[in-house]
Amino acid sequence: MEKRKSVLALAGIAIGIIILFGQWIGFLSVAALILMLAGIYKIRNSKIKKGYTMLAIGAGLLVLDHLFLFVVVTLGSLAVFYSRSRKLHKGQSSIFKHNFISNHKWDEVPWSLRSTSIWHVVGDVDADLTLALPEEREPVIFLQGIFGDIDITLPDNYGVEVEMFVLFGQIQFDRDHEAGMLNRLVWKSPNYAQSEYKVKFVISYLAGDVRVRFY
Repeated sequence: MEKRKSVLALAGIAIGIIILFGQWIGFLSVAALILMLAGIYKIRNSKIKKGYTMLAIGAGLLVLDHLFLFVVVTLGSLAVFYSRSRKLHKGQSSIFKHNFISNHKWDEVPWSLRSTSIWHVVGDVDADLTLALPEEREPVIFLQGIFGDIDITLPDNYGVEVEMFVLFGQIQFDRDHEAGMLNRLVWKSPNYAQSEYKVKFVISYLAGDVRVRFY
């Protein structure tokens, strides 16, 4: 019964998108949309690798069929990134990075934890805060992009606040798991107010896989 409901829900989403954007959708776009929805269905049914493969192929077909639209979305995402960065950091000293493809490995050696904003079209971020050397009392880490693979490990001696949004993909937060479309999570640790060191993560991707675990 649950599988039937999932299929009907995804079919409803597909029909709605076709009706809404019908004049821009051709055969290739329909095929891409079917692949992406099938990928979401596979992810929901724990077939993660196959699901993400289908999502990636579908996204690639959409880019080929709507290259101009992809460029517009990318530039729009970059504009939103700079606007949100200024609000989140509120004029404080911070690091800004933007790349087409980026790979940040903050889980292998000690690293400096300070307010940082990172944007990429395709990005991979692995951050282990047990190795972090804090330079600020309350740093804000802002990650935004089109496609992202994010893995964060948090120690229990930090006050943590998180805001996460993934349009297509999944969010794994400790034992909680959300997959599919419009995944959103807002959370603040119980010890936040009393913690000497605090950190806030703001993460936003059109398609991504975000995993947060506690050490």
